[in-house]
Amino acid sequence: MSYRRDDRDRGRYGGGRDRDRDRDFRGGGGRHGRNGGGGGGRGGAARFATILGSEDDKVNCPFYYKIGACRHGERCSRVHIKPNFSQTVLIPHMYQRPGPGADGLPVDDHDHFENFYEEILDELTNYGPIEELNVLENMGDHLVGNVYVKYKTEDGGEKCCTSLRGRYYGGNMLMPEFSLVTNFREARCRQFDEDQCNRGNYCNFMHIRRISK
Repeated sequence: MSYRRDDRDRGRYGGGRDRDRDRDFRGGGGRHGRNGGGGGGRGGAARFATILGSEDDKVNCPFYYKIGACRHGERCSRVHIKPNFSQTVLIPHMYQRPGPGADGLPVDDHDHFENFYEEILDELTNYGPIEELNVLENMGDHLVGNVYVKYKTEDGGEKCCTSLRGRYYGGNMLMPEFSLVTNFREARCRQFDEDQCNRGNYCNFMHIRRISK
């Protein structure tokens, strides 16, 4: 595996802030924050902790709290709690499907995805022990290609965010961010896991891609 400096035109991964430590790997082939959102009201802190991120929470966005992303983006009428640190790092839109075939139809990306997963796993383990690495199959603008890596410690998450921010993969700048998502059982679509989701890939819960290797 080769590591190079910033070479966004060739689809390589690089361009980190610390150029003495900058490493590239090939692209395209192969708890909660201290500044929590609003709350309070009757019931005090205990009630706030109970309803935080639920449909009863009229202040904070439940989708952003559970999924780490919201289809309304910055236009959302509720607060998006953005933590200052976390075990989990979200790398938005990192996975890119290959283009359509000569007939204009989507191509089978199984091998492309498996190579991608193996490649990023190799890179992300440099920052600490990983508990989960999930890539989404959703097609909604706020979820497409999202990569979630949950480290064993917040130190791993911090190293990952610091090391990847501003670098390039597949010609695109990476903008990793800390995520509140630590319980993927709550975030994932259970119907999708049972091959029964009738919303398709535009579902707002996580459709986590399966790995065969």
